[in-house]
Amino acid sequence: MRCGDRAVTAGLDVFLTNIKLHEAPQLASEVFARIQILPGSGYRSLSPAKRRQWIEETLGVLKGGQTARPGPNGATAASRRPTAAGRAAAPAARPAQRPLAPATPKLTAEEAARLGVDAPVHALKRVPFALAVKFDKLGVHTVRDLLLLFPRRHADYGDPVPVAHLEFGREQTVRAHVWSAKERQFGFRMRATEATIGDATGMMTCVWFNQPWIAKQLPTNAEVVVSGRVAEHQGRPKFDNPEWELWSSDLLHTGRLVPVYPLTAGLPNRTVRRVMREALDQYVRLLPDPLPPEMRSRLGLIGIADAVAQMHYPADRAALEAARRRLAFEELLPIQVTMLLRRRLFQKSAPAEPMPMSADVERRFKESLPFTLTGAQERVLFDVLSDCRKPVPMSRLVQGDVGSGKTVIAAAALVAAIENGRQGVMMAPTEILAEQHFRTLKDLFGANGGAGNVVSAYPPFLARPLRIALLTGGAKAKERQEVHGALERGEIDIACGTHALIQGGVRFHDLGVAVVDEQHRFGVMQRAALREKGSHAAHTPHMLVMTATPIPRTLALTIYGDLDVSVVDELPPGRQPVKTTWVAADERTSAERFVREQVQAGRQAFVICPLVEESETLDVKSATAEYDRLRRQVFPDLRLELLHGRMSAKQKDAVMRRFRNGEADILVSTSVIEVGIDVPNASVMLIEGADRFGLAQLHQFRGRVGRGAEQSYCLLLAEDPREEARKRLELMEETSDGFKLAEADMEMRGPGQFFGTKQSGLPGLKVARLSDVKIIEMTRHEAERLLDADPGLTEPQHRALNERVRKLIDSVVDEEH
Repeated sequence: MRCGDRAVTAGLDVFLTNIKLHEAPQLASEVFARIQILPGSGYRSLSPAKRRQWIEETLGVLKGGQTARPGPNGATAASRRPTAAGRAAAPAARPAQRPLAPATPKLTAEEAARLGVDAPVHALKRVPFALAVKFDKLGVHTVRDLLLLFPRRHADYGDPVPVAHLEFGREQTVRAHVWSAKERQFGFRMRATEATIGDATGMMTCVWFNQPWIAKQLPTNAEVVVSGRVAEHQGRPKFDNPEWELWSSDLLHTGRLVPVYPLTAGLPNRTVRRVMREALDQYVRLLPDPLPPEMRSRLGLIGIADAVAQMHYPADRAALEAARRRLAFEELLPIQVTMLLRRRLFQKSAPAEPMPMSADVERRFKESLPFTLTGAQERVLFDVLSDCRKPVPMSRLVQGDVGSGKTVIAAAALVAAIENGRQGVMMAPTEILAEQHFRTLKDLFGANGGAGNVVSAYPPFLARPLRIALLTGGAKAKERQEVHGALERGEIDIACGTHALIQGGVRFHDLGVAVVDEQHRFGVMQRAALREKGSHAAHTPHMLVMTATPIPRTLALTIYGDLDVSVVDELPPGRQPVKTTWVAADERTSAERFVREQVQAGRQAFVICPLVEESETLDVKSATAEYDRLRRQVFPDLRLELLHGRMSAKQKDAVMRRFRNGEADILVSTSVIEVGIDVPNASVMLIEGADRFGLAQLHQFRGRVGRGAEQSYCLLLAEDPREEARKRLELMEETSDGFKLAEADMEMRGPGQFFGTKQSGLPGLKVARLSDVKIIEMTRHEAERLLDADPGLTEPQHRALNERVRKLIDSVVDEEH
């Protein structure tokens, strides 16, 4: 038995979690104890020997009663076999009954002390078996997990207010005496508690629906504290389902900033608060602090125990913010260290070969362009060419709005590689975008309309011709093999393609520059694989990343922390802002009439739909249904095309070619056109169900038009948007600034996932916010300071941080595989 954790798909920990979630009531207490005895980091964290020991002892329990020896962490779970005498004395068989929930095996005081915060949550006196199962659904398995289950907000039930001074609609607190409390029937089924309370200024009513037992807990004349939103009943203040507790000097549910937790069914806030208080009292001082004392003192950060305690039960708002600042710093620091480590390892793993572009080639390259570079393009081009001259591999992100001219900067980097006798690659997330880059490079390098997947170009700024190839997953096997061989022999200078470029069979003769467009659609391991394509030449290729998705500065400092960032923040002259209008349901006919007018004036239009086909559950337009409606009822005399992601690459290419060549007037599409389609003659973007898209995506759609000299328009159709969607649509009308929209989108919807294969590299972010610019900058600076002083994080005071960084790196690699 190798115990490699490969027998169960996704690993044994996932299986055990599902067992606890769905089968817990049927588990024998001894079996449940065997699962709970695993450390908080799970079976996978055990050594092979410990795994074998745990499996053998658990199998013994399952087979019928062998007493388990101490488990992986030394805890025990006895399983007792009934004696013969006991069996003889057993009563006659009874009808089968539903098994009762087993009692939770409690740890001894010695075991709990030894495990500390890694003790299972049922080590707490207030957590019986049934409650442990509910906490399990929240991902709370150990006391540490519980302590780090932070409130999603705090209700401000602060200083008590006299009854006469209560304000309707506000969350307030009253300290009063119980005048009466009784159970009351509301309707046919609902039983409730109704209480009258009062102080020296007046009296009021409190009602707790479906909680008749509260009446027995409120004796007459008892002093209580009640908190909640003040309602109005016949001109008098009233509380419905308020928080309450008998007055004491240490209130949990009222009279303070009260924590409100993320919950699961059957786990009320009152229960979580009581359990949390016990955990804080007994265990919070046992939490190890990963930040060294010198760092905390220098940066003015409180200790971990005080921070966790104040996050749950803050003394006031200032204490809550101090705790949040400390914990946000602690969350962001490992991310910053990870990104900087990734950058330093990339730059030190192998030297880059300097690829200086000569002044003569640079001058002639610029003169060959059919336009003059903007000031922003000149600035970013200087950054990129300066990087290429260094023996350290370039690792740069170029971000700029749609149409800002990033591709020409990438082309210059490719020219630098070719001038120095090396190869370049340009990789995109979709075949349509890869094909567009292929066409753009053919035009820029003078391929003279060459057809096929491999063309020869004769650029006036180079002393020799060069060959450009297109390699996508949709290419025929024979074509792919020919391109693979030519790349490995060095017969192709530039390759454009999709992820097919990083598949095992592709080898480059001497890769000098790798350009990746729309980087956020690629995972970490894919980028690493692309870098490795040049590794057999003993040099790491220079890496240039481009994105048209505006990235807020705080994201650039964290998620893209392993990259230098340049911004193309200036559009070419003559480009007019796209006029954007939110169109209501009763204005649809007018919008369609406007589209017809634009087409009759010689322009083209896009119509975007959220879905490919009709949905029974979603009341939104589908591309196929809208295409049929427009073709038959609205524009029967115009030429329409349909594009969606379920079409083959060949079909999509044919549709796009016809639309680009002016053989179609209107293109009905799904979000597949979000990036990569350049049709200068298109002047109208009509977006159905615009309220279903985020700001960043709407801005990308809008960027498909406005690429020609004529005024362009974006029409946002939304029939009945909710409040948040309404704000997004209004912002689209107000500004064309992609960075402002990205900031707003991040505030409204969160950062999303931008790390690893998913779009977020902020895994497990519980406290930090991406609006915490000062904290993010502070963690960035501190990460650089740490790695300069202790590159391997091997010093004793950095071991806890080292462990967190290691887990973060492992989690990214696990996601990719």
